[in-house]
Amino acid sequence: MSVIDEVIRANQEYARQHHLGHLSPRPRRRLAVLTCMDTRLSRATLGLAEGDAHILRNAGGIVTEDALRSLLISHYLLETEEFMVVNHTDCGLMQASEQEIRQRILSRTGSEAPPPASFHAFTDLDRNVRRQMEALRSHPWVPKEVAVRGFVYDVATGLLREVSV
Repeated sequence: MSVIDEVIRANQEYARQHHLGHLSPRPRRRLAVLTCMDTRLSRATLGLAEGDAHILRNAGGIVTEDALRSLLISHYLLETEEFMVVNHTDCGLMQASEQEIRQRILSRTGSEAPPPASFHAFTDLDRNVRRQMEALRSHPWVPKEVAVRGFVYDVATGLLREVSV
């Protein structure tokens, strides 16, 4: 049985006891979190319950065009008032440069197909968090009254550390 088949079976069990249908698409705490797809980050990491926040995930917690689109929808259509950017220690994007990532893909696929414009590899966590906050704060459609704060999650200790501007 594949892992997807196991997930489908688990979902059928979950659906028998499903109790979240009453939740609104509007986050109770008016918070949107942009974070990494890393398995060590979860709602529990942030002390959030189901329905508390929008949680957007991508490799590195990067303000990509799609992440920005989702955050704008979160604010303008679903009434979030705060944006939280969370990166973490031991991030896979810190393990290789842009060129190394491209080369690894090319060597495994043998394909010269164009990769994404950027994989957004980085070496300095705080600098990367600041860069993402600046991308949000400087966008003309992100109102100045929307709080934008950034953090680094330490996977060894479980603690969040705020990154100063």
